[in-house]
Amino acid sequence: MSDQPSEASRPPEKPGGADTPRPPEPPAAAEAAGTPAANEPGPSEARTAGATPADTARPSPAQASDGRRQRAQAAQQAGQPGSPWQHGAGAPAAKDDGMTARLRPPPPPLIRPAVLGSVLATALLSALFLSDGLGVNLLIVAVPASLAAFFAAQAAGRRLRPWTATWAVGGLALLAVPALRDAGWPTFLAVVSAFALGSLALHGSRSWPGVLIGSLGLFDSVVPGIIWGVRGIRARAGGSRANWGATLRTTAVALVLLVVFGTLFASADAAFAELLSSLMPEASVGAGPWRTLLFALGLAGALAAAHAAAAPVRWDGLTVRPGKPRGRAEWALPLIVLNLLFAAFITLQLVVLFGGYDKVRDVTGLSHAEYARQGFWQLLWATLLTLLVIALALRWAPRGGTGDRTLVRSVLGPLCVLTLVVVASALRRMDLYVDEYGLTRLRISVAAMELWLGVVLILILAAGVFGARFLPRAVAVSAAAGVLAFGLISPDGLIAEQNVQRFEDGRSTSIDIDYVKDLSADAVPALDRLPEPERSCALRFIQNDVLHDDTPWYATSWGEARAKEILEKRPVKGDGSDCYRVGREGTGDGYEPDDDGYDPY
Repeated sequence: MSDQPSEASRPPEKPGGADTPRPPEPPAAAEAAGTPAANEPGPSEARTAGATPADTARPSPAQASDGRRQRAQAAQQAGQPGSPWQHGAGAPAAKDDGMTARLRPPPPPLIRPAVLGSVLATALLSALFLSDGLGVNLLIVAVPASLAAFFAAQAAGRRLRPWTATWAVGGLALLAVPALRDAGWPTFLAVVSAFALGSLALHGSRSWPGVLIGSLGLFDSVVPGIIWGVRGIRARAGGSRANWGATLRTTAVALVLLVVFGTLFASADAAFAELLSSLMPEASVGAGPWRTLLFALGLAGALAAAHAAAAPVRWDGLTVRPGKPRGRAEWALPLIVLNLLFAAFITLQLVVLFGGYDKVRDVTGLSHAEYARQGFWQLLWATLLTLLVIALALRWAPRGGTGDRTLVRSVLGPLCVLTLVVVASALRRMDLYVDEYGLTRLRISVAAMELWLGVVLILILAAGVFGARFLPRAVAVSAAAGVLAFGLISPDGLIAEQNVQRFEDGRSTSIDIDYVKDLSADAVPALDRLPEPERSCALRFIQNDVLHDDTPWYATSWGEARAKEILEKRPVKGDGSDCYRVGREGTGDGYEPDDDGYDPY
């Protein structure tokens, strides 16, 4: 069909008018402007045509509402601003081409009963299980929260994508660390990382700003999630009061039956009573405010997760403009000089550091441990600064064509390879130092960080060959995998194992009791191999924490349970009066804070 109006709808030409007739206005636009359409009679024409009063009667309310809606739509099409009060519930708002329109999704559908049930289950489990510490209870609470997000996403028509499944599975796996390990520092890293992965699973970000901000994007959904939940409850309660009454009656009957028959069975069998007491969390009046706060936090968190799953903020809409491309010589020359400096340093490292202890002593006059401690931190900072240099170089890199891409790869590729050798040199220095003085929390932490930086460099090299589309998400996955591996290897247990092994092999004349006694219960299996009185001195404080703690099963880690079993079979001996002199003969663990200010933590 033609877009031109037919002859019948054309207005008659006025005599003495312009040569070109004015095109007719659309009927809707004519209504919005307050003028009749070209092919419809005006009010005066209707009266002159002999219309009866019934024909010109006042329209009904439904017809008036339809007319107002049509006029509002015509005003939008004609470019006139419409009143925001003309939109009904669920109607689309006025179009906005700003930042908010790119980030904010359309409102989610009405919250479903399955989502409400999962949210309520999350809040109840949070109040019951999270008040006594962290353990397997985090996984118990995370299950209904994940179901709430899944049901909300399903109602909104979102599909489960591979990266979403990756983030979700990774977050749940990280929550296994508190269930396995007693040490607080890897548990903290695992919980924070699990929160970040859960937020990424809900938002589905893929760019650098999207991954960085999307990992914290769940906070943005807290207030909208609560409002969404309140509105959904009001709508559901107003439309189906009979269903709510049946649900409440069913729940009340089930609770009464459980209480009555559970009490009878508990009074009939002592073993069953012990089982119920161990499974059920303790309820006390003093813990009421704390449990109420946990209930509110669980409710708000589950609603935020469900709202983010149904209407995720598009954090990928945040873009960073690339820098101004530089000329080839201006861009490449400083980086080539840096590559030459790296190559000279690495050549010396290959000759000195990897040549063995004799070569280190002959060249520097220092022991290999002193030489290793001298430069590890500088190499760690050099690695971090190199990653910053690579990011800035990519921002201002020339982007003229294939030749520029080849130049960028030929300059930054060798820089990444040389930096990998620097990472290997730093790790080798740390290995020499640990072999001499033992392992500590600080040393294992910075070594793990340096190792992860090496993985990031490998990912950058792979992005230069295969493309950088997956680089932001690959870096996030590598960080989460590193935190998970760090928690699973049990750093406190590894520290105790390495120091006990040095003591058993004779490489250390004593073991630092002041340090190992402050480790967590994860270190008990290794410290249990020490001879007396070192064993009792190292385990005395840990035994007081483990055996005298009445933490319930859902807040007890596997490491703490294993330590409790070992210490119940072989408790510590003596009163600790001889522990002052144990582990203090010489400086076998290698640090002298008063001498060089080095903190061995």
